[in-house]
Amino acid sequence: MAKLPAAILEAWTDREGPVVLTTVSPSGVPNSIYATCVATYEDEGVLVANNYFKKTLENLAGGGKATLLFLRKSGKSYQIKGSIEYFTQGPVFDHMKTWNPPQHPGRGVARLRAEQIYSGAEQLL
Repeated sequence: MAKLPAAILEAWTDREGPVVLTTVSPSGVPNSIYATCVATYEDEGVLVANNYFKKTLENLAGGGKATLLFLRKSGKSYQIKGSIEYFTQGPVFDHMKTWNPPQHPGRGVARLRAEQIYSGAEQLL
């Protein structure tokens, strides 16, 4: 898994609106959610807090891959594809608890590690 490139970290700080996280069930059925409780983690991935996951959590239990789509304020889109892990304790979970709004439960956190990154059709990683 690669570290997030500087250009992606810059785009991330300029993002607008929620991200779209898509996971896939073990039988191959995709599920997409909007997520607003998100952050990067030590330049090695993107975190999405589990405040109200249902199908997403079921898909995460099967392991596998995911993709996250976000927009810059300019409207330029970025898509991060890679392996996804789920944490309910430890350093990644503790980090999520520092930025997840206290009115949300923060039951766990998914970390997407970049294997491929695109902006439109242009592959950046």
